[in-house]
Amino acid sequence: MFLGLEHTAIASPDPAGLAQWYVDHLEFHINYRYDKFFFVKAANGTMLEIIPSEGDTPANLPKTPGIRHLAIAVDDFDASHQQLLERGVQFLGEPYANEGNRLVFFADRDGNILHLIERARPLP
Repeated sequence: MFLGLEHTAIASPDPAGLAQWYVDHLEFHINYRYDKFFFVKAANGTMLEIIPSEGDTPANLPKTPGIRHLAIAVDDFDASHQQLLERGVQFLGEPYANEGNRLVFFADRDGNILHLIERARPLP
């Protein structure tokens, strides 16, 4: 019956600009668009829907209630990190290792928190 997450939505004051950021920085592609709504798709098939926002942006801190980050899986941490540095991505700290995994937190153009992760072993 329940198959899993089909997509996650992010509200943005500039959906087209944020969609393009995911294309330019994380190699997603715009999979579908209607009106001011954009679906961007990653190489592994995961999707984000970027929708128009309304109102003020709430605090976006690592432990504020709600969805806190999106994890971006990579197969070459160093090359991916370097590519994001070259593209001017704002990192929220230095890369580190945890139980054999390598990760670093960063923000998209709207300030949404993401993290780059290369796992030593896939999660079960």
